[in-house]
Amino acid sequence: MYIRGYICSCDSSTVALVVKSKKISCTDFDRFSSMDSTHQFGKYRVEREVLDEQRLEEVTQRKTYSDTHPSLIEHLKESLRCTVPKLKQSVVSSLPVLYWLPKYSVWDYGMPDLISGISVGIMHLPQGLAYALLASLPPVFGLYTSLYPALIYFFFGTSRHISIGTFTVLSIMVGSVTERLAPDLNFLIINGTNITAEVNIIARDSYRVEVAAATTVLGGLIQVALGLVKFGFVGTYLSEPLVRAYTTAAAAHAVVAQLKYIFGVSPTRFSGPLSLVYTLKDVCSLLPHTHFPTLVVSAVSMVFLIAAKELNSYLSPKLPVPIPVELITIVAGTLISTYTHLDNNYTISVVGVVPSGLSSPSVPDVSLFREVIGDAFALAMVGYAVSISLGKTFALKHGYKVDSNQELVALGLSNAVGGFFQCFSVCSSMSRSLIQENTGGKTQMAGVASALIVLVTILKLGPLFKELPKAVLAAIVLVNLKGMFKQHFDIVTLWRSSKIDLVVWLVTWVSTLLLNLDLGLAASIIFALLSVIFRTQLPTYSVLGNVPGTELYVDIETHTEVREIPGVTIFRSSATVYFANADLYLEALKEKSGLDISKMIIYKRRQEAKQRRREMRAERRAKRQAKKERQAQRAGKQMSGAPVFSVEEEAGRWRDTCVDGNVTDKEEQGLTKRENGTVFVIPNTPRTLDDPCRWEYLKGGEPDCTSLGWMSELQDGDTTTLGSSSDDTLSHDLERVSLGSLGKWTWDIHSIIIDLSTANFIDTVAIKTMKNIFQDFSEIDVDIYLAGCQASVVEQLELGDFFSESVTKRHLFASIHDAVLYCLDHRGATLFPRYEPSVDTYSCTKL
Repeated sequence: MYIRGYICSCDSSTVALVVKSKKISCTDFDRFSSMDSTHQFGKYRVEREVLDEQRLEEVTQRKTYSDTHPSLIEHLKESLRCTVPKLKQSVVSSLPVLYWLPKYSVWDYGMPDLISGISVGIMHLPQGLAYALLASLPPVFGLYTSLYPALIYFFFGTSRHISIGTFTVLSIMVGSVTERLAPDLNFLIINGTNITAEVNIIARDSYRVEVAAATTVLGGLIQVALGLVKFGFVGTYLSEPLVRAYTTAAAAHAVVAQLKYIFGVSPTRFSGPLSLVYTLKDVCSLLPHTHFPTLVVSAVSMVFLIAAKELNSYLSPKLPVPIPVELITIVAGTLISTYTHLDNNYTISVVGVVPSGLSSPSVPDVSLFREVIGDAFALAMVGYAVSISLGKTFALKHGYKVDSNQELVALGLSNAVGGFFQCFSVCSSMSRSLIQENTGGKTQMAGVASALIVLVTILKLGPLFKELPKAVLAAIVLVNLKGMFKQHFDIVTLWRSSKIDLVVWLVTWVSTLLLNLDLGLAASIIFALLSVIFRTQLPTYSVLGNVPGTELYVDIETHTEVREIPGVTIFRSSATVYFANADLYLEALKEKSGLDISKMIIYKRRQEAKQRRREMRAERRAKRQAKKERQAQRAGKQMSGAPVFSVEEEAGRWRDTCVDGNVTDKEEQGLTKRENGTVFVIPNTPRTLDDPCRWEYLKGGEPDCTSLGWMSELQDGDTTTLGSSSDDTLSHDLERVSLGSLGKWTWDIHSIIIDLSTANFIDTVAIKTMKNIFQDFSEIDVDIYLAGCQASVVEQLELGDFFSESVTKRHLFASIHDAVLYCLDHRGATLFPRYEPSVDTYSCTKL
């Protein structure tokens, strides 16, 4: 069997290949272009033999498993072997700054990085102050968070454009931890004179800083550990719909957290599941007590910010750098508050004293790790997912590579080291990263420049923000959340594109709103993973048919111009086969093939058992009859010419005759004329010379009018055989129970081809299932073949002891078409008319 043909390319370049052992140029195939002048693509034919897995390995000289998979000792030797190039590569990969900094060109990159760094640094100031409120920390710690992590990332990061610092979602998550472990109720001071309680703000903020630092350090250590063991891929489990839904729900938490600064009220802070609902309910109950001057400041700030941002978006194509709207708002709010004394005259809450200078590093409270480990892990995962997604986006746009494992280490070190300097969790910010890229930033030198802007502010300008109203910072937070609230439009997009992703989005959004940020993230990840498992358990099972004139096979249910191969069922699953869907895979195969294997095998074995019992009884009766015959012969020696009948002698004669495969007319006539009892012995001719003859014992007088003794016990319809009719009852009764009596479609299928091209692995449960498929279908005389197995799947089949004397690599084929041609040649010619959809399809492959 060969697949032969030619190849023709529409490309103007000359492509040569070997066809029929001759090297032919594409220019020699011009005569074939006239075959289909309206078709814009080329055509090709390929001549080769039908390849099963064994022949394919012989042709390709497949390497052994030990050649492609070194042993553990060899792996250890290779990992411990130290060479100068390997050492240099290890150092450079651990400190990426050593790779690009020596090549840094001040003339080409210096000025763009400086301008970009100043622009980002100006954004760091208002965002650091505002997002510190989200974390329920004093504003100065937001400035610390904008300084130290950016400097650490400069040395270890691989992305050139992301801006490391405060981020809305992480600030909210840190705030939920700090307020849960350090609520106001734990720091009340009872006033003995008028029996009132006041919050010790200094003690509360100090403890909250310790909690935030401990959470940040632990989250950073988790990131570093995952990066060192090459678990950078863990971020891929946070799909884009999940992350976008999570950030959208987190934005709602941020809004509720800022309402107390917008309305000037003091609601009770709740934690745990449904804390958002309880907090919102408490805020609504306090609305009649809204502080009107605070509300005015908030409203004016929000209107100014929205109008300025819209103007900024309109003028952005004409401006070299965007207008620092947040910084202008902060400066204006500080000046107005200072000269109008908003704090004293209208009791508007202000930032208060901002200490100048840098704080000394301190070791976080390790005893807090046990209480914040869940929150730290959530912070580590969310921060990494946001950073790596932004980093890969910019890397793809500008043509460089981001190392996911090194990014995990860099972000972890930024958090871990920053935690020693009282910073809270950081990651990249989309708004600042876009500014850094749009203003011409080329490297992380822009991050160093922005850190210097923050450093100058901390050292010299910090006390100037003493009179800044907190309502202004809350307004900045709310306006900056506008982009996250726009993500609600994802519902419409996902409804049109993917219902499953929409369900993941909605479940993530609802769980994050109701279960809080930490439990919501855990529930979302679990549900997303379960959705993947469910999709593998409920794949699309299909029966394939041939596209006429090609070697292509597609689903016959979704395509009309395809032909089903007579006698051959081609089965495909859209998912890989493994322990979770192995049983479903087997059931789908039975359903698509139309063969109820379990029922057929049980019925067949029951009838075979009955037949064996009846044969044993018939044999005993034959022996008793033979004994009586011998006694009768001794008693009637006077009778002349009477033939002596012996079962043993006749069995020997028939055994000799079965070897030749034929029975002479004389012998057959002589047998049918003997009437020495009620038992006739009829041999079943074996298929091959090696098979033993099978003897069937019929009851009755003449063989022409006898029937199998056990046939009458079968119900109507159990003996469906080809060529039988109601009028021919005698021949119907004499038909031996065969495969045709076991199932309606037995005569239609002789081979099943299982397409495993979609499987990228196969486990032990699936291997056992495949063994059962081969064994079960062989009992009803249906051959099973596998097609399209990847090399890794073949290796796993070998390691799982799948192959045996009955199931060899001859049952595996390189493609579906190879398997189909083999089936038609092997069994199609004898049992069914040869299937030839076109001359080219069977004798050759034509595309």
